Amino acid sequence: MKKLTADFFARDTLTVARGLLGKHLVRILDGTPVSLRITETEAYIGRLDKACHAYGYKRTPRTETLFAPPGTAYIYLIYGMYHCLNFVTEAENEPAAVLIRAGEPVRKDDAFALSVKRFGCTPSQMSSYQKKNFLNGPGKLCKALSLTREQNGLSLTGNTLYLLDAGEHPKNIHVSKRIGIDYAEEAADFPWRFYL
Repeated sequence: MKKLTADFFARDTLTVARGLLGKHLVRILDGTPVSLRITETEAYIGRLDKACHAYGYKRTPRTETLFAPPGTAYIYLIYGMYHCLNFVTEAENEPAAVLIRAGEPVRKDDAFALSVKRFGCTPSQMSSYQKKNFLNGPGKLCKALSLTREQNGLSLTGNTLYLLDAGEHPKNIHVSKRIGIDYAEEAADFPWRFYL
C-alpha cells in the first residue's frame, strides 16, 4: 500500500473529504502499527464556513494549526472531554480541514488493540452495543487511537500517524448535512458530510 503524501491533502477540501473514505489511518501504538479504515468524514472551509473554527481567517492559538501546511493533524478538545482529529487541507495559510468522524478496524489484531485502548477490554468481552458503536464518533476514534492535543500539529506524512491507500475507490458514498453545528446559520445546511 502506498503512503499518502502532502499532495493528497493540498487539494479542494470536499475532494479530500470524499477521497479519504476507504483509506487506512495508521497510528503507531506502543511500537506497533494499528490501522482503521475511514468510513465517515466532514469538510470545514474557513473562508466561507461559519462552522469552521477559523471562519473568516480568524487566527487564535487554537486555530493556528488550521493555517499549517496540508497534511498536518489538527486535534482539538470539545466539551472539555473529547478530542477530534482533522486533516489540514488546501494551501498553507488557507484554513480548511477534514474531520474524521468514524472508522473501523482493518484487521483482527487492530480490533483487539483498539478495543483495549477504547474500553479496556478485548473484542470478545465487548457488549453488543460497544461492538456496534465502537468507532462511530470522532471522540471514540481519538480515544481508541490515543490521540490528544499532544499530537496537534503532527505531520501526516511521518511515521507516527499516517494514511495508506489500500486501492479502494468507494462508489456508494452518502452525502448529508454535518452533525452538531446548528449554530452555524446557513453553513449548517452545507452537504459536507460523507460516509460509507
